[in-house]
Amino acid sequence: MTVAATTTRRSSRKAKGDGHLRRAEILEAAERIFVAEGYEGATIRRIADEVGVSSTALYMHFADKSAILLEICEQTIKLLLDRNLEIAAKPIDAVVRLSMMLEAYMRWGMEHPNPYQLVYSAPRPESAVSESAAADLGAACYDVFCGVVREIAAAGRLRNGSADCAAQALWMSCHGVVALLAARPNFAWADREELIAVTLDGLINGLVVD
Repeated sequence: MTVAATTTRRSSRKAKGDGHLRRAEILEAAERIFVAEGYEGATIRRIADEVGVSSTALYMHFADKSAILLEICEQTIKLLLDRNLEIAAKPIDAVVRLSMMLEAYMRWGMEHPNPYQLVYSAPRPESAVSESAAADLGAACYDVFCGVVREIAAAGRLRNGSADCAAQALWMSCHGVVALLAARPNFAWADREELIAVTLDGLINGLVVD
């Protein structure tokens, strides 16, 4: 390899920057690649090239690509958990809190489509998630949501089904809205605000007694 070629290749690499900024760049690039190419298709070299650093430099921030995936999942789920905890603590009717949680879930997914797909839609190695903080955060997020549904069930306000079944049906229904919007962006969907409102109205009135 000539000196000129070597100089050109090195100049394409980014200079060293603040660690937290470079880490954020890596996470953003990896998120895009995981969604576009899947976990197996995303290599450390591919992610490093996207950021403009060497593979060696990337390893200074993350041990491997599973560690990158886990951090993306953890950061994303933490946003939803914090919102659920905030809503659950409000001194208002449980049905109102339930509606607020479902709306927050859909808006969260629409605002963060790539992380959402990684967390709830994209296939990923079970071993990379099941033993992580991401799994704990996901379980905690669901428990907070299900706790509000159990309040409604305990008050005799569920039309049918157990609290767990109702909670899962509500969650799955909202997931369908978010996942399809992300997966089929070119479809002639109705206005998003209207979709959210109609979905909430149908779910709440279909499962909850006034």
